[in-house]
Amino acid sequence: MPLLQINNLCAGYDGHAVLRDVNLTVEEHDFLGIIGPNGGGKTTLIKCILGLLAPMQGEILYNGSRQRPVIGYLPQYTSIDRRFPITVGEVILSGLASRKPLAARYTADDRQQAVRVAARMGLQGLENRPIGSLSGGQLQRALLGRAVAAQPRLLLLDEPSTYLDRHYETRLYQLLEELNHECAIILVSHDIGTILQRVKAIACVNGTLDYHPDTLVSEEWIERNFQCPIDLLGHGPLPHRILGHHHHHPENPQTDNRQ
Repeated sequence: MPLLQINNLCAGYDGHAVLRDVNLTVEEHDFLGIIGPNGGGKTTLIKCILGLLAPMQGEILYNGSRQRPVIGYLPQYTSIDRRFPITVGEVILSGLASRKPLAARYTADDRQQAVRVAARMGLQGLENRPIGSLSGGQLQRALLGRAVAAQPRLLLLDEPSTYLDRHYETRLYQLLEELNHECAIILVSHDIGTILQRVKAIACVNGTLDYHPDTLVSEEWIERNFQCPIDLLGHGPLPHRILGHHHHHPENPQTDNRQ
């Protein structure tokens, strides 16, 4: 039974469809990267999966049921108010709220789970630190800790590496690689180069969804799905920026040095 099954989804706002005929299957331990142009419907798809937006047509099934399970969600960095008076430990602890009755108190076991998650995120000793005093990488890992505290089977991340320097980005993806042994991951990003290097499969969302079962995609596939000029390709040993006309040399990708 698929962990997530989207069938003929049509979704949008005020009667206007942003997404049409979307079909997607996510199995246990999948690591799916979702790419697509701005306005193509990535955010709309996220809202539907999280249950924040009802489909206009079609259905979303979780383990064959419409009953939505706990989904770990890491929102975009820009949606977080760093001035909010909350500590690292409280942020992570709040991730357990979805498994508790409304207004129920956190138990000693809950607090121990938050401490274990903080240590796993590399935040040991920072549990009482206000989030406003954290670096970008530390805050992102605290939010990731909140997303995984309840041990979800599906983890959904929206532009997780935005505003992170290279060191923290590398550590973030190391954590995600470890977590992928425990849950399926859907990672939404505009960074095609990162997507192609980190995930197991990709889908392009641009009005509908086009699924590709691996990351060995061609320039033509990306151009067809983005329907716009391509800024970054991932073929060859390193992603590289494209200026002007581009030729792909499959027999020796390193010979193309227009960067």
